[in-house]
Amino acid sequence: MDRLRNAVRPYAWGSATAIPALLGQVPTGEPQAELWMGAHPGDPSRIDRGDGPRSLADVIAADPRAELGAAAVAKFGTELPFLFKVLAAGLPLSMQAHPTLDQARAGFADEEARGVPLDAPHRNYRDANHKPELICALDEFEGLCGFRAPAATADLMASLGVPALDPLIDVLRAKPESEALREVLATVLSMTGPEAEHTVTEVARALTAAAPGDPTGALAGYAFAAAEHPSDTGLLAALLLNHVVLQPGEALYLGAGVPHAYLRGTGVEIMANSDNVLRCGLTPKHVDVPELLRVVDFEAAAPQVLRPEADATGERLYPVPIDEFRISRYEPADRPVELAGGAPQILLCTEGTAFLAAADGTGLTLARGESAFLPAEGGPVELRGAGATVFRATVTL
Repeated sequence: MDRLRNAVRPYAWGSATAIPALLGQVPTGEPQAELWMGAHPGDPSRIDRGDGPRSLADVIAADPRAELGAAAVAKFGTELPFLFKVLAAGLPLSMQAHPTLDQARAGFADEEARGVPLDAPHRNYRDANHKPELICALDEFEGLCGFRAPAATADLMASLGVPALDPLIDVLRAKPESEALREVLATVLSMTGPEAEHTVTEVARALTAAAPGDPTGALAGYAFAAAEHPSDTGLLAALLLNHVVLQPGEALYLGAGVPHAYLRGTGVEIMANSDNVLRCGLTPKHVDVPELLRVVDFEAAAPQVLRPEADATGERLYPVPIDEFRISRYEPADRPVELAGGAPQILLCTEGTAFLAAADGTGLTLARGESAFLPAEGGPVELRGAGATVFRATVTL
């Protein structure tokens, strides 16, 4: 077992207080957006096995079979296939969608062949992997996820009383679902000039005025995005998406092609080890509209909120349709829980104090906000701790 020393990413949208509170630290006043746990080359965790701190990525690279297990190496390769995070949003993140594995491989190969630098602002594909992800709320967590039915979005837009939206409303009401969603998204993201700025300003003003009287809270969510991006046509695209509020312990799985944006709140996030993001707006960064339209799934669907149930072992599993990550939650109040070995695991304590004990007599105590890496060849570990909540990230073999 290895205690992890983790990096905090200071993105501008991050909360100044949530991650310091989790870690028991005094806030600096600067945004702290993401706490990274894993071996991503951008900011790998560090461990110390007695010879000084080392990057977890380097430790895994030195002996992948010992750290990840022979089965995981055979299935996923010689790198940890997931990135585990605490995400703390104080301001809205950009709207985005992620490619399928085939799209990522093709897009990466194309940009490599064309000589697009990996760090180029207009580059879409940083690697050849897909990026499915799951967010589980630690406190009330608000976001936008997936397309709302076009007729419902038409009604929402009509309620704002902005004449410039009438052509979009007509498309949403007259055309088949996927065609309507594609056309409206392409239209709003391609708008430029004074007319576009005027439309967004009027929509932002209407949302702000209407939000206090909206019993659903959805308009307040869009108004929050509008306050941060008052001239971004991505605000019009945001109106196409479902508004969702997760309560603590609830989760959302976001597969390929699903447009989404996190607005505010703190959650545990896990994703396949990839940086591939196609942005849809609410950002000053590059938006590649043609590529986005190729990747997005233009199907309306209500968000499927995941609420796990405990099995006989006490594990509360969040089921996902991919194997690169498997995430569950434990609350070992009544009796110790045995965590099987044979695969790489990261454990994160989010409440109370957790105690880990290995068969060889070694142990580790995790306070709130602390995490540990369990290598595949370490064998089973016993988890206990009344009042503790522990998230477990691993893979499916």
